[in-house]
Amino acid sequence: MWRGLWTLAARAARGPCRPCVRQSSGAGAPGSGATIFALSSGQGRCGIAVIRTSGPASGHALRSLTAPRELPRARSASLRLLTDPRSGEPLDRALVLWFPGPHSFTGEDCAEFHVHGGPAVVSGVLQALGRVPGLRPAEAGEFTRRAFAHGKLSLTEVEGLADLIHAETEAQRRQALRQLDGELGQLCRGWAETLTKALAHVEAYIDFGEDDNLEEGVLEQADSQVRELAVALDTHLRDARRGQRLRSGAHVVVTGPPNAGKSSLVNLLSRKPVSIVSPEPGTTRDVLETPVDLAGFPALLSDTAGLREGQGPVEQEGVRRARERLEQADLILAVLDASDLASPSSCDFLDTVVTPAIARSPNGNGQRLLLVLNKSDLLPPGGPDLSPELPPHLLLSCLTGAGLDGLLEALRKELAAVCGNPSTGPPLLTRARHQHHLQACLDALGSYRHAPDVALAAEALRVARGHLARLHGGGGTEEVLDIIFRDFCVGK
Repeated sequence: MWRGLWTLAARAARGPCRPCVRQSSGAGAPGSGATIFALSSGQGRCGIAVIRTSGPASGHALRSLTAPRELPRARSASLRLLTDPRSGEPLDRALVLWFPGPHSFTGEDCAEFHVHGGPAVVSGVLQALGRVPGLRPAEAGEFTRRAFAHGKLSLTEVEGLADLIHAETEAQRRQALRQLDGELGQLCRGWAETLTKALAHVEAYIDFGEDDNLEEGVLEQADSQVRELAVALDTHLRDARRGQRLRSGAHVVVTGPPNAGKSSLVNLLSRKPVSIVSPEPGTTRDVLETPVDLAGFPALLSDTAGLREGQGPVEQEGVRRARERLEQADLILAVLDASDLASPSSCDFLDTVVTPAIARSPNGNGQRLLLVLNKSDLLPPGGPDLSPELPPHLLLSCLTGAGLDGLLEALRKELAAVCGNPSTGPPLLTRARHQHHLQACLDALGSYRHAPDVALAAEALRVARGHLARLHGGGGTEEVLDIIFRDFCVGK
């Protein structure tokens, strides 16, 4: 249905065009750029739909569709009757807003039509806009790209806006808001300013090295600034994996011996029947994955086959895949049957999986592990009689839900360590592009330290500063910008 509406609007926009005189915040020079329009709210039947325009003919479009014909007061909602500019047929009674450039989202003249969200109303308004001379349908991300081109948003802020639109968890929302607010950009600008000062000192030495008026220790001061910056960049690069996990999701693998309740735990955490639950050992033969929101953090939750010597070729393959996923996990949820801890399978799992994983991650840089003792409802009423040698653990009953709150709190802490806390600390690097430019900048600083002469050292600083500029402000190829903006929907 909506694809058909958009095709009609596009067809109308390809009709005959005649020059359009701009009737907006400026005097009457014709606009040189195209004016775009699109449905900016979600598609489908809804109470209110928002249609927006951006470009020099926005004022003319607003005048053409509204009665009375004068523009409303800037940045104030006004109730207007919308009519077809050709036939004069009423389309809807809607709120309209006028944003004269440069004080708008894109930096251009913009208009918004808040219409009733029925498909016929939206279709009529889109077709009417397509018949206004000088207007055409927007491409995906074109509004945001114009905001970037007019200096309203930096490239890192554009990426933060895209992440905010696609955010599905609380942690992703917080991180995206911080990036949209410009925190990563401010950090990059601070680094670039440090490089500019260091470069100025080096070039001053090149130009006035023999001049008695040159301040002493100029090169030493530049060296000190570069060393401090290199340490800061290295710290952020080591944390880059956490930011990417926060954006795309941490890999959480549920593992354990057969019949420990792994599938029940996956179903409980995902709040839907992802895995088949059966008292028969070896029910899960393959790796089952589902994206979930775990305590506010994004995660890819994997249910795996019970770790034991497979009874047949299919189960053996399932166990092999389970061990493979275990090696890739960011966080391991190790599940044991609390009423059967003395069994050979439980003891073998503790010795071969739990104990080595705990030994490998005392510094928090390797895989993290939570030991969950499921089926606590089967323990004696007097309380659990557990071995004091058992590693730190959480008691849980997937049947009754007892202990779930404690598990979720433990998951929140572990995932904050794996993904980074989006509410505190320096802004995270959430994209491979960020990591690439910071690594290239750090490599250039290494070239500066090992440069055989001062001229080459200055050139290394220029290269490093260029990578910081491209990280924050673009300056790359059109292909790179196309990749960034294609993640946006039409209308944004």
